[in-house]
Amino acid sequence: MFKVLVTEHIAEPGINILKSQPDVELTYDPELFRNFERILEIIPEYDAIITRSGTPVNKELISKAKKLKVIGRAGVGVDNIDLEEASRRGILVVNAPTGNTLAATEHTMGMMIAAARQIPYAHKSLKDERRWDRKKFMGVELSGKTLGIIGFGRIGSRVGIRAKAFDMKVIAYDPYIKKEKAEKLGVELVDNLDTLLERADVITVHTPLTDETRNMITRKEIEKMKDGVILLNIARGGIINEKDLYDALVSGKVRAAAVDVFVKEPATDNILLEAPNIIVTPHIGANTYESQTNVAVIIANQVLAALRGEQVEFSVNAPFEETTAKVMKPWMELAEKLGKFAVQVACARSREIVIEYNGDLGEDVKAFTAAFLKGFLAPIVDLPVNYINAPFLAKERGINIVEIRREEGVNFKRLIRISCGTEKGTFSIAGTVIEDKFPKIVEINGFLFDLSPEGKFLLIKNIDIPGVIGKLGSILGKHNVNIAGFQLGRVGRGKEAKAVILVDDDVPEGAIEEMKKLPEIMEIQKVDLG
Repeated sequence: MFKVLVTEHIAEPGINILKSQPDVELTYDPELFRNFERILEIIPEYDAIITRSGTPVNKELISKAKKLKVIGRAGVGVDNIDLEEASRRGILVVNAPTGNTLAATEHTMGMMIAAARQIPYAHKSLKDERRWDRKKFMGVELSGKTLGIIGFGRIGSRVGIRAKAFDMKVIAYDPYIKKEKAEKLGVELVDNLDTLLERADVITVHTPLTDETRNMITRKEIEKMKDGVILLNIARGGIINEKDLYDALVSGKVRAAAVDVFVKEPATDNILLEAPNIIVTPHIGANTYESQTNVAVIIANQVLAALRGEQVEFSVNAPFEETTAKVMKPWMELAEKLGKFAVQVACARSREIVIEYNGDLGEDVKAFTAAFLKGFLAPIVDLPVNYINAPFLAKERGINIVEIRREEGVNFKRLIRISCGTEKGTFSIAGTVIEDKFPKIVEINGFLFDLSPEGKFLLIKNIDIPGVIGKLGSILGKHNVNIAGFQLGRVGRGKEAKAVILVDDDVPEGAIEEMKKLPEIMEIQKVDLG
């Protein structure tokens, strides 16, 4: 019999699922989170705990939870859970990230219409001020306008479907989404962000908040937009720079904005509250009865699956990471870094990715495949990714992984090679572990290297003629970028070569553009392996 403790309110359908299980003894006390001392007293008896954001599942609680096997978070965020301590103790943490998809989608559409027609301002004028001022609230129609969606995942794609029903032309920018997905929905997938910024009448963002997307929209990007653009952020605070959006609203460059999320919440003193022509809501994108029901049902089923030793879709941590055999760890690290490399350089939109395992890497290579997917998916999905949930997330995104086992390689007894088809041909990268300790990238598109998979570097395709290194170094020096190392893979003088320049600093776009203009440079890409 599994004992499950629920310390906060979750929707009744989720509670009913737990109550109906013959192998579950449920304690449902939705106000218990207000009495943390009582939780500490009784937690040793329980196999599972389900919370929202009000219960601090901290190190103290976990240390007393002698029988605890799973922590369920009825929602997305896990800030109130000590993930490191849970992982160290072998306790699985699960959440319900997909329960609010439709709620967030519909909130986006509501905010879009409200911004275009100034509905909240007209409502306030009539209801609170008793003014009948029709001319003041002249809006714009969505029909015939171009909607630009930044991030075309679960929510972005559903917004696109609904916008088309409003007779909008929809374009999207997402470097990690296959073009076929957009084409099936009648949406044009553009190749770069600037194209979307220049063409869209309405722009909405639906990306995770990562190092890549933080401050994705600043003054510079807003200047590229049409005059009178409508801008929405129902995704994550920090994607759009708040001060720059405020300035654009004041100047009239942005006709109207709608914002549900903020850098710091509660946002009761945010500068955007002072801006004209803005509609704000207190992070309520997921707040519907239906979404809360979905969350409750998902978390109940996830906790039951975890207790019974079945596979779960939405694990937030990977408890076995700490106990993974030492011999596997460097190979897991290598596979993860190969995934991180591949998604940045070439394979983001590939229909199929082939993972080739050469030599004796054990009976089951699923753990290495999961590690690859963890590295591949982490920069592009709005969920914590780990070895457990990575295969599920890959399947959800339509990523087909083909595993191939081979005998010992030619140059290395044990090797992992990743390959994928791209619009420019086939891309491949391979790595091995030296002395059972040190992961190395040893091959990129057939060119041999000896790279530690860490830090920042530039991957360059060039013609191997004298002076190339000097020109590149001169440009980087001019932009105050320090070179930490350089490697070259080539087939012969005067022919195509691959160069890797390791750098200590992020390379500014100005430097990249200068290097691309050199006649010897065929291609240049930034890679950050952390």
